[in-house]
Amino acid sequence: MLDTLDTMKSHQTTQTMKPATAAKKLGVYLEATPAEFQEGVVSRAELNALQADPPQWLLELRRDGPHPRPVVAAKLGVSISGLARGGVTEALTTEQIDALKQDSPEWLQRERATQAEVRKEAVRIKEKKAEQADQPGRPRS
Repeated sequence: MLDTLDTMKSHQTTQTMKPATAAKKLGVYLEATPAEFQEGVVSRAELNALQADPPQWLLELRRDGPHPRPVVAAKLGVSISGLARGGVTEALTTEQIDALKQDSPEWLQRERATQAEVRKEAVRIKEKKAEQADQPGRPRS
């Protein structure tokens, strides 16, 4: 039986992902990664190694950008939809993000306020559900 398991393990294929998926998991903008990263496939082990001990190019990308929209949105404190409403459709560098924060255009202020309301509502709903769960015998909604 043990021999059968060993044989099965040796025949398993290595789990790989497309560079776009790996870039997303690493939180970096694919087009800014080195060509060899963009053109190959990334194994789960390689992804884990990149996360555990990032090479210089990955450290620089994470620090300076350009950053993908989800990272830009998080750094600005807005949603990805809010970025689009504000006209930001491309990756931005850390310097560009800092400049936007400094300038604080009206759209950014509005989107930050909207995001704050969304977070507040999410907390309210979570608290309401917790309160209902603490009261036995009450129907749950």
